[in-house]
Amino acid sequence: MTAVAVTVTVLLAIAGALTLVRIIRGPSILDRAVATDVLLAIVVAAIAMEAAYSRDATALPVLVVLAILGFVSSVSVARFAARKGDQ
Repeated sequence: MTAVAVTVTVLLAIAGALTLVRIIRGPSILDRAVATDVLLAIVVAAIAMEAAYSRDATALPVLVVLAILGFVSSVSVARFAARKGDQ
């Protein structure tokens, strides 16, 4: 079980680093917004992995709040981009 946890942690760290590169180097604001949403999904996956590894359910409300935050931010960025495209 420990080898699986280490492997998942390393993969999530690599994914987070690559996402941070996209946030920094993204050519447009929409690329940065999508990368931020992906980074939030990676954080949610990391918290869920830690909760599953430690068999502790106290992180579940945090996961729900982060999921709602990700959804609301994606919708707001999409609405902003749609309004900016109309003008």
